[in-house]
Amino acid sequence: MWQKTKHGLYKQFVFQDFRQAFAFMERVAAEVNRLDHHPRWQNEWNVVDIWLSTHEENMQITDADYELANTIDTLENPNENLATENNVVNKPTHITEVQLYADGGSRGNPGPSASGYVLLDMSDNVVLAAGEYLGITTNNQAEYQALKLGLEAAHEQFSSRIVHVYMDSMLVVNQMKHIFKVKNRELWPIHDAVTQLLANFEKVEFDHVPRELNKLADTQVNKALDAAIKG
Repeated sequence: MWQKTKHGLYKQFVFQDFRQAFAFMERVAAEVNRLDHHPRWQNEWNVVDIWLSTHEENMQITDADYELANTIDTLENPNENLATENNVVNKPTHITEVQLYADGGSRGNPGPSASGYVLLDMSDNVVLAAGEYLGITTNNQAEYQALKLGLEAAHEQFSSRIVHVYMDSMLVVNQMKHIFKVKNRELWPIHDAVTQLLANFEKVEFDHVPRELNKLADTQVNKALDAAIKG
C-alpha cells in the first residue's frame, strides 16, 4: 500500500532476487518516460523503494502521483513479489542447507513488538518471508522469537539440516555462540527453547551482520507492526 510521507507518496517493493527487481525497474522506467513524470527511487539487491511527488507543485503529492502509483502497481508481477506476509515463492519441499536472516523490533522497548525472518537457499533465492506480531514485549525478546520462528520454519517446512543464521543483534548471536552469558532471567525460557531446536539440525552457524544487510527481515518486522497497529 502506498503511504503519504514527508518525502512523497512511498511504497517498497520486495522481490525474489536482483534480476526480478531490475526487470521491474525497467518496466517502471518505460512508463515514467511515457508519462514524463519521474520518481525518486533506490534499489538494493532485491528491494526497490519509490517516492512520488510533483516537482512543479513544490514536491507536493498530486493526482499525477496517484496516477503513476496505480500504473506502477500494475507492473508488479505477483508471482515474483514477496510483499505479503508468509508468502512463499516456488516453495520446494526439501532444502538441505539454508540461510536464515532474522530480526525483531519493539516500538517502545517494551512496547508493540514483532519478529521477522527470511529463508534463502544457497543460491540466494528467497523461499520464505514472514513476520509475526508479538504484542507488548522487549526488543531482545522479539529478536529471539524471530530466531525461533525461522529455525522452526527451516525444520518443519523444508527439512533443512544445515542453517546459516544472520542477525544484527550482537547480544543474541554471542549468547547463542556461548560468548555472552544469558544474564537476563526473562530471556532464559526463549533461549532454552531455541537451544532445544538446534538438536533438529546437523549444524547451525551464527553470524552477526550490520543492520543494512538485514533489511529483508527488518521489512517483515515493520510490516507486521504496521498491520497490527493500524488494524
